[in-house]
Order: sequence, then C-alpha cells, then structure tokens
Amino acid sequence: MEQTITIYHNARCGKSRDALQLLQERGAPHKVRLYLTEPLGRKELAALLRKLRMQPSQIVRRNEAVYKEEYAGRELDEDQWLDALVLHPILIERPIVAAGRKAIVARPPERVLELL
Repeated sequence: MEQTITIYHNARCGKSRDALQLLQERGAPHKVRLYLTEPLGRKELAALLRKLRMQPSQIVRRNEAVYKEEYAGRELDEDQWLDALVLHPILIERPIVAAGRKAIVARPPERVLELL
C-alpha cells in the first residue's frame, strides 16, 4: 500500500508549487498542509524535524523579514529556534515533504521523487 505524502506548502513559494505539481503529475496520494494558516505545534514540528534528521536552526529561512528584525545576530539554542519556528512559521524552510518515517526539504523540488 502506498503511503500518503504530506507536503507542508506555501502557495506563494515557487519551489513549493513546483514540488506539489510533481506530486500531482505522478498521481502520488498526498495531502497539502498550508502550514502558514494551519501552523504546526511544537511537538508536531519536533517530530517532523526528527524525520528530517535536522535541527531547528537548519530549517530557518534567514532572508525573511521577521528573521532580520528579531533574530539576526542573536545566539539561540535549538530549543529557542524550535520556539521561534512555532511562533513564526514563515521562518520554516519550504517545501518540506514527509512520507512515513522520512521527510525531506524539497529543494530542488525534484527531491520529492525520492519519496515516491
């Protein structure tokens, strides 16, 4: 049985749209999580990071205005970064795509094919 893939999607992001399009073109069963309007809780994000095998600081988008205004130049530990990502989901790198026990940052978008 094929696993359902979850794409943590931001429709304003071209890479996220491209990754979603690849899933659709391949007919892969998937669900879309609009993480900016339906933010991840702390436990959910921590679980996703374990699937990614990444630390919170590794998925921070450092070009976002909120990063530059509130976090640039600050020394935060991983717990504090996790809190920052929960508080400001726009800081989460995108798109993240998860299936089963594995997740990837789909940059480039073709990386979603690794989960098919």
